[in-house]
Amino acid sequence: MALSFRFGTVGSPKSTPPKPGGSIGAIQRLRELDLDALELGWVQAVRVSESTCAEIRAAAQAQDVSISVHAPYFINLNANEDEWPKSRKRLMDAAYYGNLAGATDIIFHPGSYFGKDPSEVLPIALERLEGCVAELRQMDNPVILRPETMGKSAMLGSLQDTLAMSQAIQGVKPCIDFAHLHARAGDGSMNSYEEWSRVLEQIARTLGEGALQDLHIHLSGIEYSSKGEREHLKIEDADLNIAAIFGALKDFACRGRILCESPVLEDDALLLRQMWMEISGETP
Repeated sequence: MALSFRFGTVGSPKSTPPKPGGSIGAIQRLRELDLDALELGWVQAVRVSESTCAEIRAAAQAQDVSISVHAPYFINLNANEDEWPKSRKRLMDAAYYGNLAGATDIIFHPGSYFGKDPSEVLPIALERLEGCVAELRQMDNPVILRPETMGKSAMLGSLQDTLAMSQAIQGVKPCIDFAHLHARAGDGSMNSYEEWSRVLEQIARTLGEGALQDLHIHLSGIEYSSKGEREHLKIEDADLNIAAIFGALKDFACRGRILCESPVLEDDALLLRQMWMEISGETP
């Protein structure tokens, strides 16, 4: 029986050998570790050729490793009129080349409120995101765009924001970063089984029960202040209650992918996989 979740890393594992190196080496290394998901870390820019994408797709299919893309950080659905075309191109490039590389999902940071009320910002974000999805479908590109829940309250990307985008636009689904949701509160809350159960209830209520069968999750330890996220930490160095998260995911019969972003990528991905098996009772 396969596990309910695929586990892997955002970016290449630290132990990826220099040859063949790159994304091909990352896929092979993940398979050696018995991990089966890779999020290509195109976080600075999309600099990849179509031929390299074809090689990534072939390697991932051969090794049964699911591919997603983390698009460049410099995307902002609330950018001003001068900056938006650049943001849009970054997202569309990630979607174009990601699709060629076999990615099913494109994860991105939705941007900033710039001090405005979320109710002012969301309509702008929705219109722009809808335009992106429409163009992708015209190009027969089936990728799912996933706005990520963000770790600072000043950032566009509350759970409510990402669910609103996903509810309004077919082809958009949330990327749930549990560490970010914990850090965003800034007060140590969002860390209990009850709180995570309410999050999963809200996802199911807003997007339908089927959304819980296709979760894309980021997970790591995290350091935060009253203003939110500071940096990602090793799981053992943080106060995030992984057991509470996994207990809720188990009880809601969730499925999908869990990608680790901690400083010790594959070590913590393997730790998460082991914890999931112990809590869920599942075996591969």
